[in-house]
Amino acid sequence: MGAPRTLGVPILMYHYLSEPPPDADAIRIDLSVSPGVFGQQLELLVDEGYNVISLVDLTLALQSGYTLPPKPIVLTFDDGYRDAYEWAYPALAERGLSATFFIVTGFIDEGYDGYLTWDQVREMDAGGMDIQSHAHTHVDLRDRDVEYLVWQLLGSKEAIEARTSHPVHFFCYPSGRYDEQVIKVLHSAHYWAAVTTKPGATQHSDIPYELERIRVHGSYSAENLLSAIEQTMTSAEESLANVEQAISYKEY
Repeated sequence: MGAPRTLGVPILMYHYLSEPPPDADAIRIDLSVSPGVFGQQLELLVDEGYNVISLVDLTLALQSGYTLPPKPIVLTFDDGYRDAYEWAYPALAERGLSATFFIVTGFIDEGYDGYLTWDQVREMDAGGMDIQSHAHTHVDLRDRDVEYLVWQLLGSKEAIEARTSHPVHFFCYPSGRYDEQVIKVLHSAHYWAAVTTKPGATQHSDIPYELERIRVHGSYSAENLLSAIEQTMTSAEESLANVEQAISYKEY
């Protein structure tokens, strides 16, 4: 593993991929990207030379120096809504791309309306999509005892692995809320890393359970998203430059 590594890699955070219903509140509207706009965003990212990588690729790069392609980017979807199967999966597959889908296993077990089914999860997994954990129920995990966290974190991990036969290495904090106890249980349950809702694209090998992401707002056109990525990457590059300067001073 060697010395700590810091990389500038954007991780996009999507939620709904559908038009919001007429009675949608401001939050639902903000979290909703239309399928047509999503397709345009994918096309523009590819045209601009971005290469979609997985969280495994990012983790290997951070922890062992694995070489990433130019302009790497990670695509993630939170919550496991049904429209992930209806729109995101086919749009990605059509372009030979993949994304990570963080699912709430309890919602699927209970057959909640508007969420994925296990059959759809298995189909997406077989089609090259990456299925990871968003806990067993979508609750605030802070200030919980270890037994409860094990049920939420390890239980959801094992539920996904039992259906897909693929290992679950990554976690997404419900509503972005976590504390040190959650991180300790994630580590003990053999999760490799976790994504947050903290804005940014500066990823650190020594804090793998606090990966930064870029929220994709419902109002974003393809050009808006590209601008948000470029602005965030500028900040990441400045952060990287500061880290390198601090290292050089220390070595001197």
